[in-house]
Amino acid sequence: MTTYGSFPGTRPRRLRTSPVMRRMVAETRLHPADFILPAFVREGATEPVPISAMPGVVQHTRDSLKKAAADAAAAGVSGIMLFGVPEEAKKDGAGTAGTDPDGILQVALRDVRAEVGDDLLVMSDLCLDEFTDHGHCGVLDAQGRVDNDATLERYAEMAQVQADAGAHVVGPSGMMDGQIGVIRDALDQIGRDDVAVLAYTAKYASAFYGPFREAVGSSLQGDRRTYQQDPANLRESMRELALDLEEGADMVMVKPAGPYLDVLAKVADAVDVPVVAYQISGEYSMIEAAAEKGWIDRDRAILESLTGIRRAGARTVLTYWATEVAQKLNAAR
Repeated sequence: MTTYGSFPGTRPRRLRTSPVMRRMVAETRLHPADFILPAFVREGATEPVPISAMPGVVQHTRDSLKKAAADAAAAGVSGIMLFGVPEEAKKDGAGTAGTDPDGILQVALRDVRAEVGDDLLVMSDLCLDEFTDHGHCGVLDAQGRVDNDATLERYAEMAQVQADAGAHVVGPSGMMDGQIGVIRDALDQIGRDDVAVLAYTAKYASAFYGPFREAVGSSLQGDRRTYQQDPANLRESMRELALDLEEGADMVMVKPAGPYLDVLAKVADAVDVPVVAYQISGEYSMIEAAAEKGWIDRDRAILESLTGIRRAGARTVLTYWATEVAQKLNAAR
């Protein structure tokens, strides 16, 4: 074929000619340290309990959780975010199991710290939804509405108990106004200025949380739209971001990740603190379900989804594939 004139003189395809060329010019790379593993621990469990809506993910026993943490540390994953699943009878309106020093989450924090020490960042979900009989992220007022300021008092206590149990990082996920400042003050008051606060800055009221409700045995009645963000809004996230930074957040998060890459990119461009994104249960389950049907290449889809989240600006990603992907990345070196 004859090429006329000097076109095409510029050929971007030259930089895509081989795997080694594509690897060399890649703008975004995945590394085991980019990941945090979310993990569930179930009170009283004698063996891991599979989560039907999240194939491959379980509610751990205390022993299997320790192994999962050790495996994550060995793979070079940065952290593990713990969620407690209490016995149903221990749930109440105030979520008191969440601040009981001997509650399942605090026990799990101590277990994991004893197992991995400082080789893995031990992180704790700071929220009441797993522990309340109504399933909301805070305490309710006489009209059945989530009481923001009363909930802050519970969060302050929860932060102190989790820090005492060994959390390196607490992750307040309830989207209460003022939660970061109250938690930072509560930690500093007990001399735990070394404990970092990961702010769930932009947490949207998402349909993609569905499988997570099974994972934590949620008792939710109604929805969380009065405190989680409206999916239609972006500027609101930037306002939340400014408030969280002013109140002392060490890191900020966007959740969910995949459907909100535009929010993630805008947040990442605006701050000089680490930005985290949570690839949530629904994102995980959709890929696993489509792969099980043979509709997509599972491994490629996982890596592509994580690369997209990192490319959008996330420094670190919470993902249920954290250890698996880290192990594969290590093997490919």
